[in-house]
Amino acid sequence: MASKDFEETSASLYWQLQQGRISRRQFMQGLTAAGLGAVGASVLAACGTPAPVAAPTAAPVAPTTAPAAVGRPLTPTFYQWIEDLHPGIKSTVNPKFAGLNYQIAPTQGFDVARFIAEAKTGESTWDVYVGVTPFVEMGQLIASGAIEPWDPYLPQGLLDDLIPAIREECSVDGKLYVWPFLLDVIVEAQNNAILSAAGLPDKIPADWDEYLAGAKTVMDKGAAKYGCTFDAHGWRSLAPITHSISTQCYYNLEGDKTGFPLYDFTSEPALQALEVMKKMLELSSANALQPGSTDAGVNQTPDEVAFAAELVAYYIKYQNAPLRFAEKWKDPTQFRMGALPKAKGGEGGTAFWDTGASLFKYGKNKEKAAEYLKALTYEPQIWKDSIAGSSAGHPGQLPPYKSIYAGWEKDKPDWLAKEAWVPLVRGGLDNAKAIPNHQFGLTQFQIGQPIWEKYLKGEETDPKKVMQECKDAVVAEIKKAGCCGI
Repeated sequence: MASKDFEETSASLYWQLQQGRISRRQFMQGLTAAGLGAVGASVLAACGTPAPVAAPTAAPVAPTTAPAAVGRPLTPTFYQWIEDLHPGIKSTVNPKFAGLNYQIAPTQGFDVARFIAEAKTGESTWDVYVGVTPFVEMGQLIASGAIEPWDPYLPQGLLDDLIPAIREECSVDGKLYVWPFLLDVIVEAQNNAILSAAGLPDKIPADWDEYLAGAKTVMDKGAAKYGCTFDAHGWRSLAPITHSISTQCYYNLEGDKTGFPLYDFTSEPALQALEVMKKMLELSSANALQPGSTDAGVNQTPDEVAFAAELVAYYIKYQNAPLRFAEKWKDPTQFRMGALPKAKGGEGGTAFWDTGASLFKYGKNKEKAAEYLKALTYEPQIWKDSIAGSSAGHPGQLPPYKSIYAGWEKDKPDWLAKEAWVPLVRGGLDNAKAIPNHQFGLTQFQIGQPIWEKYLKGEETDPKKVMQECKDAVVAEIKKAGCCGI
């Protein structure tokens, strides 16, 4: 064996041994397979670890198989909030898999750096990560080589069972890179107790004019401190509001070889959406543009706090946020939720995404990982707890499968009959558009936000100027990063 190969092999195996990822026996098996058995014994002895008394009786590990695969249990890792909102994962699904090595992921604020760093070394501590939102992390994980398609391991018929828009969202070049799990759709929610105090009807606003007029009435009548609120992150506000006007708001950068379009900040629908946000901000709290207090600013945002405290009448966000925070009201029966308003004559679309699972290229137990994901995503208890609520809260995230909705329609469970919002939110998906998934799917909005907010705050009076600046800034970062084939 060449000196470089010797160093890399022995160093990799010894690191795994020190980390507790393989046993001494597996360490020796790996070195034996590489023709380094004697070296292994001396390394163990030099490090104060007794060498095996006898030669391994098991067959040596093949050179193409990482030693960590020997005896390693299925090891999924979850974004923390998913466990927090869906207790059935640990209580109902996990007990079905003996020896499961369930873990919480070392992530916050959509950071997948740890996964990418491991992939560069041809390693993965975990087999599958449940917490991927396609337009957010999927592009990075694919480009880095950290994940691979699920297709070779999928149960027969599963792809055809996915709602078409969701299947498209989670696929690249016809391959499923994210196994969808938790569906969120941007909707409108409201506090009817506040609307009643303002003399407004129990009615979901049909368009933005009606929505804004109602919010102004709430403030004029002193029925609540604020008329409306929204989440300042662009994928939760600017993009879905744009889709309500028109989904024709994306473009391909000249020279782009990937085929993944960017959000066009300078498009007419985008400019109209920015105007809607500015009018909403005038009827919202002064801190509406501030980041959240948890998860690197992504969660526990000012809009959530205001809605939970019954300080605001109307609310724009994905359905699981208002559902959860309305549970804190004095009278949760005053909660209403409906489709996102649209501009008069507009398309009436919205935005949606699934949070799902990606399969690590250098993980193990891939067939078993597919069994686990099937059990997880079809589990009836998960969906009952999510839609009807449990001791953990009321996330209201919906399943991605056509067969589940068909089953409910044929034989509606008692708990579902009380949740009139479910068909409404599910129906909104038919006219929704996912934010295209690529390496800048999320980043483009993070880059643009401090720029477009100059207009919202009154620091710049020309919306076209700030939106052109947003577009230019995103293109500059893409070229700097050298991605999208540019």
